[in-house]
Amino acid sequence: MFDLSKLIAPPRTARAHCDIPCGIYDPEQARIEAESCYRIIEKYQASSDELYRQRCVVVKEERAELAKHHIDVLWHDYFKPEHLEKYPDLHETCWKASKAASKVKQTTDLASAEELLGLIDQIDEMWKGSGGLEKTRLHGRPA
Repeated sequence: MFDLSKLIAPPRTARAHCDIPCGIYDPEQARIEAESCYRIIEKYQASSDELYRQRCVVVKEERAELAKHHIDVLWHDYFKPEHLEKYPDLHETCWKASKAASKVKQTTDLASAEELLGLIDQIDEMWKGSGGLEKTRLHGRPA
């Protein structure tokens, strides 16, 4: 029997850091977004201009979502079972970092932004310790 739903169903959408995949990963992307959140929260707290504060919230939420995205890409695409053997707390650290990014989206609390930065630092250490810099960067590229 012919299934008409297959003809009219929307195609599946796949989302990734890179459609290739390119093999380039770095926690620095998440850190830059998390640092932006921290600075925006500082600016938010220092301002009495409600319009400016609203803009801060919108941009902070966007940056926090990007930080979460970059954390998730590392967690799901870069880290492998052999990394988990070396870093048994890898899954919990990435999970906590993703949750912390969500909390930064929800609040204007500097302590939450600091927690996110600390967790990204832990992920960065695992990435470096697993050879991330050497494995995922172009080296000796002609100028």
